[in-house]
Amino acid sequence: MRHRLTGFQIGVRIALFIVYALLIWGTVDVFFILDSTSHSASDTLRPFLIALGPVWLVTLWASRIVLRER
Repeated sequence: MRHRLTGFQIGVRIALFIVYALLIWGTVDVFFILDSTSHSASDTLRPFLIALGPVWLVTLWASRIVLRER
């Protein structure tokens, strides 16, 4: 049986939505910056994955910790 969300839990979810929106925007920006300076797909994808892969992993891990029930 699920319980109702408190005001704090709703605030946390709104904050996570904003964080993910900014992360998506930043990810697209970084991709376009790397793509404009490279000449091939491997010159774009490798630095892109090296730079943003860990950022996304840490963000997903932190979100899981924040959203778990105590």
